[in-house]
Amino acid sequence: MNTEALGGIMITEKEIIARAEEIGRQISEDYKDEPILLLGILRGAVMWMTELMKHLTGDVEIDFMACSSYGASTKTSGEVKINKDLESDISGKNVIIVEDIVDSGITLQYLKGYLENRGPKSVRICALLDKPEGRRVDIEADYVGFTVGNQFIVGYGLDYAQKYRQLPYIAYIDESKI
Repeated sequence: MNTEALGGIMITEKEIIARAEEIGRQISEDYKDEPILLLGILRGAVMWMTELMKHLTGDVEIDFMACSSYGASTKTSGEVKINKDLESDISGKNVIIVEDIVDSGITLQYLKGYLENRGPKSVRICALLDKPEGRRVDIEADYVGFTVGNQFIVGYGLDYAQKYRQLPYIAYIDESKI
């Protein structure tokens, strides 16, 4: 791992955990006694989803999907590829897509439409990070951990070419050093 390419820490682990607790309380209140299905988008959302789940009350199921529009680049290709589909029947269920970052919005817009065609009761989005400057389509997350600027972000599950995911904080990549 090229640690020289890392910029400074933007969001600490402590801040992430505190925000997950706040969002977990909000989701629990919003859904009260209704069951929810957390749909984690692999691989980046795993750490965020794990932290968020600790703070949810009520009936919670989980499933995962894997899709990509980045590959080994810092820019989206604009084409969404589903590498692993969900295993659950979501018809009539409250689905919350758990994502690491809303950047261009292309992947989430595609996924939301894809899931809505399967007859769920509702589909909402919970993202650790929102990068509004990167948006290329009109989509917003229902629950957002933090808003970040237009940098390439790594850590806490987010990667650059499968590296940096294990960092317990959010940092940015200095693209001049990769």
